[in-house]
Amino acid sequence: MIVFQLNNKEYGIAVGKVRSIEKMQTITRVPGTDSFVKGVMNLRGIVTPVIDLRTRFGLAQEELSESSRIIVAALDSYEVGFIVDSANDVIDLSPEEREPAPEVAGAEEAEYIVGVAKSGKRLIILLDLNKVLADTSHSPASNKRNVQHA
Repeated sequence: MIVFQLNNKEYGIAVGKVRSIEKMQTITRVPGTDSFVKGVMNLRGIVTPVIDLRTRFGLAQEELSESSRIIVAALDSYEVGFIVDSANDVIDLSPEEREPAPEVAGAEEAEYIVGVAKSGKRLIILLDLNKVLADTSHSPASNKRNVQHA
């Protein structure tokens, strides 16, 4: 799992989905997209959409810092970047350390959680990145369809 921080919580995503972890770079805003879509970036010649997970999860905004990162993940046939507070840990989790997602009422990110993991004293929230993008009409997948029909 790649472990990253967001609002003093630790989240994990499968290392197999992560293409790279990038320092912050220039992001070009795209008009007409959801507020959590910060725009697109040119990553080694590929235009990549960038999502702000703080905004997506309804968390308070903070200034980007030296430790802020963009995690570039492969989802289906496209790549997308996720802005996080920091990302600097890779861990192996045994099946015994994983549990199904708890029933959490009122937590904005609850619908995106696939489970939790306990590793020592750490509690890591496991995300399903496809669900993070699933209910948006402006996801990169739907934009690809719109471009094809234009």
